[in-house]
Amino acid sequence: MSMQSGIVVKSTGSWYTVLLTTGERMECRIKGQFRIKGLNLKNTNPIAVGDSVGVELDPVENIGIISVLNDRKNYIIRRSTNLSKQTHIIAANVDHAYVMATLIEPRTSTGFIDRFLVTAEAYGISASVIFNKSDLLNSEYQDYVNALMNLYTGLGYSCISLSALQQDQTAALHTIMQGKINLIIGHSGVGKSTLINALIPSLSIKTSAISKAHRKGTHTTTFAEMHEMKGGGFIIDTPGIKELGIVDIKKNELSHFFPEMRSRLGQCKFNGCRHNQEPDCAVKEAVKNSKIALTRYDCYLQILNGEELVNEFN
Repeated sequence: MSMQSGIVVKSTGSWYTVLLTTGERMECRIKGQFRIKGLNLKNTNPIAVGDSVGVELDPVENIGIISVLNDRKNYIIRRSTNLSKQTHIIAANVDHAYVMATLIEPRTSTGFIDRFLVTAEAYGISASVIFNKSDLLNSEYQDYVNALMNLYTGLGYSCISLSALQQDQTAALHTIMQGKINLIIGHSGVGKSTLINALIPSLSIKTSAISKAHRKGTHTTTFAEMHEMKGGGFIIDTPGIKELGIVDIKKNELSHFFPEMRSRLGQCKFNGCRHNQEPDCAVKEAVKNSKIALTRYDCYLQILNGEELVNEFN
């Protein structure tokens, strides 16, 4: 069998399902020396869902062997754990990424949303915010959702408020996603599986109730998988993520990935201003005058002062 091309649609760590250009699916492993050939050894997974690959058939074991990884146009990456220096590629070659959030059962912090948007900005992926479980919100919570939507749309991110249980609301999202490779990410319990089931009814992905003791979700998706949409396009489902560690962004470039700070580049007194301790800072002045949201600036400082970023001299 000659080399065939395809897209990785499922990854379980050691096995990969590849959707070939012929429309067939093939279970594959990675070629023996593949892990060390020009790949970042910090990555726990050299191949990710969404990767474009070349596959050969092993005539002895009758399985596919991934021997070629084509160039990625982009990818979303995170730190494997808080203390780990290893990284994990969540998905590759994404057209649009959605961070799914809920204000109750469970609560998604604005910090998690902001870290995801920073990561998407850093890797050149357009992103949106989905606020789910609108059917559970009282007027006070709904007002807060509206305020957050105004904040993020003002920064250039499209926002959607919906209930994954309401077919008329999910149908509009289906139209937006059509023909694209879409990534959905969020905490466990925010309703990713319920939403994907609504968008692709034939799937019947397992869902789980919220833990009454902790008001948090339990993991129902254990590995990344790309699902094909009727009429064209894909949705990448991912395991619920508790925290999203920022990876490989230099401290002096972090503000470039906050649109409201990027628009003020060059307006500070000092070149290379980090918008922290420096005087005559345009960003700090904008925060003081409520032109930049305090939650966004606080998230910026938390990332800047954390151990996640690399110094520009490294």
